Order: sequence, then structure tokens, then C-alpha cells
Amino acid sequence: MKDHFRFLFSCQHKHKLHAHTLESKMPKAQKSKAADKVVHPFSRKAAYLNREEVRLKRKERMKSEKATRLSNIGEKLLWFQSQLDPNKTNYTKREACEVVERYLHRFDSELEQIELVNGIKGRQGRLHGAREAAIKQSVERERAQFEGTGLEIPDIINTKHLKSFRDWTGDLKKLPNIKMRKVSSKVLDTKTEMEEKEEVQHDDDDDDDEDEEEALDDNMEMPEYH
Repeated sequence: MKDHFRFLFSCQHKHKLHAHTLESKMPKAQKSKAADKVVHPFSRKAAYLNREEVRLKRKERMKSEKATRLSNIGEKLLWFQSQLDPNKTNYTKREACEVVERYLHRFDSELEQIELVNGIKGRQGRLHGAREAAIKQSVERERAQFEGTGLEIPDIINTKHLKSFRDWTGDLKKLPNIKMRKVSSKVLDTKTEMEEKEEVQHDDDDDDDEDEEEALDDNMEMPEYH
């Protein structure tokens, strides 16, 4: 009888040890991290998160605006590049003004098409109104600049700058390498064609002088070897 009780006690003891071993091997439930806690709307952390969200949105907006601006500049320069006379090494200011005048009329065909579509009898409402308004507003602004302080275009008056502009492949990353110049229609009223040609020649001479000065400075910085 004693042996029977001793056997039962031994079995119960082994069962407890086995259960304890299994329990110790089982992974403990992880406590919820602090990051999973609900952020109080008026806490400092909530204020920080709001500021960070605003900063990221502003950064993304500025990036998008910059990309749009560069794209618009690229389209403008490509238009002027398409108008270049392959036989010219430079343009007078009067000739540059003539190119600008063509530039200000670049949307004439599109505006005529919009007007033609909207002129169809029986059509309800006006189509492409937003596009038409945007074109007219842009051209009006450019016209005011051209007749005022000047419209900025690639420098086709300077021989060296014109050559560099011709070689441009349309890569927006190379835009900083293209020299720009403001051209105003006021020059048509103040200078004769001969005076403009003399001024262009003087401008090229000044550019050559700058190149010579840069070369001279480079030579002066060269170390002497004995």
C-alpha cells in the first residue's frame, strides 16, 4: 500500500515538473510598446508630429513647384532653340526682339482652334476656358515684361553664349550653364541697326577680354618648376 502511494506521489511530482518546464519554455506575451499608445492630442509629441507632417508637405510642395518651374523654363528654351538660324553666329538686339515677338504669338494657332470650337452653333457652355484664360494671362504678363524692363531669354546676342545654347541637348540639369539676357522692345526706338551691330561686337570683345583675363589668372597661379 505504501508503495502504491509512493508511486502516485512520484507521478504527480513528475507531472508538475513537466508542466513547469513547458511553461518556462513558452514565450511570454510581450508588453505593448510605448509607440502603440494613443498620443494625446494636446501633448508635446502630438505637436511635434503635426509640425513634422506640415514640414514634409511643404517640402514636397516646394519640390513639385521647382520641377514645374524647371520644366516650363526648359520648354521656353527649347522653343527659342528651335527658332535659331543655323547661319547666324549672333543676333542683334533688333533681331532678338523679332524672335521674342514670334514667341509672344506662339499660342495663336491654339487660341484660334479654341475659338473655332466654341463658335459652333448650338454648343452649350465654353470649352477649354481655363486653358484659354491661362494662355492669355501668361502672354499678357510676358508682353508687359517685353515692353518694360525686358523679357528674359537665352543670350543669343553674344556669340559665345549662342554657341553654348546651340549645343544644349535639353537636359534640365544643364540649365545653369545657359546664359540668359533680358530683351526689351524699347531698344527698337532708341538705336539704329548700325549702332546695335557695333554694340554686339563690343559685347563679344568684352567677353573675349574676360576669357583672356581668366587664362592670365590661371597662368599666374601655376607654380614654377626649376
